[in-house]
Amino acid sequence: MQLTTLLLGALASVASAQKTWSVAVAMNGSLTFSPNRLVAQPGEFVQFQFHAGNHTVTQSTFDQPCQPINQHNSSIAGFHSGFLPAAASAAQGMIPTYTIQVNNTQPLWLYCAQGKHCENGMVMVINEPAANKSRTLESFKALAAGASTVVPGGAAGAGGTTGTGTTDGTNPSGTGAPASASSPGAAGVVGVPGGMALAAAGMAAVLFL
Repeated sequence: MQLTTLLLGALASVASAQKTWSVAVAMNGSLTFSPNRLVAQPGEFVQFQFHAGNHTVTQSTFDQPCQPINQHNSSIAGFHSGFLPAAASAAQGMIPTYTIQVNNTQPLWLYCAQGKHCENGMVMVINEPAANKSRTLESFKALAAGASTVVPGGAAGAGGTTGTGTTDGTNPSGTGAPASASSPGAAGVVGVPGGMALAAAGMAAVLFL
């Protein structure tokens, strides 16, 4: 009985440690991240799935929306997906993806660096601060409306992992292990990465022998 309890605990830990949340970018051609507000735990992943147009996911600060975070804080590299055109992958039934790993519970303020998309409300937050009612997604969006978009000058894809997935968002493939976000995000679970899934399956097999 004790062995069963330990194995169940280990199985739960494996699934939790590798949880991945999905965010649809420009679903149905809209200038949106959906959902545009997430709460994620340290160690979890957030995968952005680009459904239409040519957009980015770029990290900013609350006070300087639509501008890369490292422009105002050189000690934080931030992350920037680069421009990921959906049409290039659509013919093959695929969509571009960009994945980051959350490493703490501090808020992450994000925007699209294409044209005036940020000013028009294409922004989101991961781990919105619950204790500070003045720093909400709505307030961030209002600030963005009066901002000027800046496209990061660094390497595209910095701070995360680019890849592709099927048009329904399943079976994503990446170009490498996702990097941790510069500061810390609930949507739907995409899945458990292969190695961890095999470990979980092995534990389950032992459990029921």
